[in-house]
Amino acid sequence: MHISEGVLSPSILLGGAVVTLIGLAIGLKNLKEDKLPEVAILSSTFFVASLIHIPIGPSSAHLILNGLVGILLGWVAFLAIFLGLLLQAILFQFGGITTLGINTLNMAFPSVIMWYFFKNFVSKINNIIFIFIVGFLSGFLSVIFSAILVSLSLYFTQKSFFALIITLMSIHIPIAIIEGLITGFILVYLKKVKPEVLL
Repeated sequence: MHISEGVLSPSILLGGAVVTLIGLAIGLKNLKEDKLPEVAILSSTFFVASLIHIPIGPSSAHLILNGLVGILLGWVAFLAIFLGLLLQAILFQFGGITTLGINTLNMAFPSVIMWYFFKNFVSKINNIIFIFIVGFLSGFLSVIFSAILVSLSLYFTQKSFFALIITLMSIHIPIAIIEGLITGFILVYLKKVKPEVLL
């Protein structure tokens, strides 16, 4: 869901950068030293998962795993996703430096929403089937929410992007299902072998 440089209006770029800076500040404030290895692993996972992408006009479709990152990190997801996107922009020219703020916002904000919605369920309930369902919803909804935010970024820049937006949303439905399944299975696995990570 990287948006390329030179596509969005300055107001969208500025707004995304400001909100991302706020998210990063909150994430850094909530970052605990014992969480650093987890942040590094999840940032690396996000980096690798979103490297394999299908270009769609000025954006792209790829795995994100932001639902998983959100459930495990909360507001610190802004930091993990920002680092992944920064490295992709520098090393592979995916997205770009000027779009780093809005791209981070579009992927990290849904992560935080999933954390607010589902973290208590994951940490307090031991029913494996329920954990899988919560994980699926987190993975699925975070991708759909990110696709909506990317679509809004494009739409408010130029309304002629509407046909592209329909394509973007359509392509992300199967990706959202795949992410839901992956997130569900990972959360079930963590609940069985390392439940303290989900507290």
